[in-house]
Amino acid sequence: MTGVWDVIREFLVNLFSFDQAHPLLFTQFYFWAFFAIVFAVFSLFHSKTLLRNSYLFFCSLFFYYKTSGIFLVLLLFVIVYNFFAAKWVRRAKRNSLKTALMLLSVVIDLGILAYFKYAYFLTDVVNNLFGTSIVVHDVLGELLNGLTGTSAFRVDAIILPVGISFFTFQAVSYIVDVKRGRIEPVSNFLDFGFYLSFFPQLVAGPIVRASEFISQLRKPYNLSRRWFGIAVFWILNGMIKKIVLSDYLAVNFADRVFENPLMYSGFENLSALFCYSLQVYADFSGYTDIATGVAMLMGFYLPKNFNSPYKAVNTQQFWRRWHMTLSRWLKDYLYIPLGGNRNATPGTFIVIIAIALIAVFLSGSWWVALGVALVAAAIGIWALKCPDKRRKITTNINSFDTMLLGGMWHGASWNFIIWGGLNGLGMIIYKFWSSWSMGFKTAFVTGVTVLVGALAKFAPAPVWNMFFVWLVVIWAGAMLKYFCWLVRGRRAASSKAGKWLDSAWAIAQTFIFITFTRLFFRSGSNLDPAEANIQAWNTAKNMVNQIGSAWDLTLVPAMIRQHAAVLALFVFGMIVHWLPERFKRRYRISFARLPLAVMALVVALAVLVMYQFITADLQSFIYFQF
Repeated sequence: MTGVWDVIREFLVNLFSFDQAHPLLFTQFYFWAFFAIVFAVFSLFHSKTLLRNSYLFFCSLFFYYKTSGIFLVLLLFVIVYNFFAAKWVRRAKRNSLKTALMLLSVVIDLGILAYFKYAYFLTDVVNNLFGTSIVVHDVLGELLNGLTGTSAFRVDAIILPVGISFFTFQAVSYIVDVKRGRIEPVSNFLDFGFYLSFFPQLVAGPIVRASEFISQLRKPYNLSRRWFGIAVFWILNGMIKKIVLSDYLAVNFADRVFENPLMYSGFENLSALFCYSLQVYADFSGYTDIATGVAMLMGFYLPKNFNSPYKAVNTQQFWRRWHMTLSRWLKDYLYIPLGGNRNATPGTFIVIIAIALIAVFLSGSWWVALGVALVAAAIGIWALKCPDKRRKITTNINSFDTMLLGGMWHGASWNFIIWGGLNGLGMIIYKFWSSWSMGFKTAFVTGVTVLVGALAKFAPAPVWNMFFVWLVVIWAGAMLKYFCWLVRGRRAASSKAGKWLDSAWAIAQTFIFITFTRLFFRSGSNLDPAEANIQAWNTAKNMVNQIGSAWDLTLVPAMIRQHAAVLALFVFGMIVHWLPERFKRRYRISFARLPLAVMALVVALAVLVMYQFITADLQSFIYFQF
């Protein structure tokens, strides 16, 4: 009998304790056992909205505890503080007081985020400026050790809480929307806590606005047979994306190359970069698909977060399709307050000066400072000399600032700043490109190609070789298009075949550009914050050197055979991604209409296939670290 009780006690201890080695990842059995229990109990009182919401709130807190341990305290603080802060904002009589209370709340929310994400960076700044030797330590861990009278919590390093960016951004949007009068403060604490902690999307989004979710809390539970099928489809779709595509590409190829690019050829480095582009999409959108399906089973609907982003024909459209809830958040709470497409504000210049100073510090080069100063001076002179262009210039600066801060959101790393800046630059270049004539576009591409070719010839460097090859491809396409335009006139460009070829070419070039920027994104990820800048820069530099150095083309066929499974999976994944949306909608609905027995058989077969791809150590979702 004692043995039975020992087993039960051990089971309960494991159930209610945090195990860092076994977090509740969507791809682990532990999560689905947890969800099965949650859903079974949920089904007993799903029609009683208050009881249902309260129950799911506590389940969400338990989920976060099992995922992040003691950081549950942090989530609870954010919930409690923002619940009361919104009421204080709403009750304030004067608009100036409302604004002050809102700003205080935003500073507190973002201050918590900044502490965990940028403590190492800020400490380095202080130490370098003042010659100090401050060592980063975890204030939260120190506080908890003091409260408990133990040394159970680590204080020698700051660990980033899972999902902190996502629930912080939701809290900020809630406070700002209350101040703007778009929503009323939530009156029930349990409802607000449930909104901010709903477990399917808690740790990696999508970022849900209160206006999109709070109204669902009082609606009666309704899950039709068809919507049940759609929910199962999204879960299955997300699991396949994560396990079959993302994890397999990462473990069997991409991660190996990024960990030591100098051990691999230029062809392998370039292939790994393209594979990572598909990997990060399959990983992040896979999480969103699973979160969407799980939420639907409980009667809640999350906003769409991805819309086939690699079908985008330009960088601007890409960001309307990729992580859509973050893009909308940045637009509403950053881009528009900076002035949007209307004018420049003090914030416009404060942001760009601050980012420039950060770039100078991270690079450690005064040449970067000189370059930034020259670019800023050129833009300022342009704006002064061309008043008719001033609005367009300030719009582009606001757009560029937004993308730079979007890069910084991912981490205080030189590589993330480059990644955000390149995306901002891509958006600005497209705006100018779209307003140019066919002849000017062709002349511009020719000039840039000749310039980079000259650099590759007279100042040899792998980076110029890499860009020259890409530009030659772009130039060939531009010349072909210009030739067709001259011979056949505008009618050829406006024909169905002409539009299709135009779109295909634009999609391919946008995908290549976005993939190149991912070189800096991936190099800055999965690193110790204390050493991230140096490691990330070296990884990016080494990959560029390998890709831009001379290739032994006779070895490429052997390399393709060596990595055949990975490359075939990449091609398959991209083909599926580029399938027409109407076709995808058709097979999604067809799956939802299957008889339950057939649906269960399809699910079982899919699980069997996924099992063949499961790696020894399941990979956490990439955006958990953001």
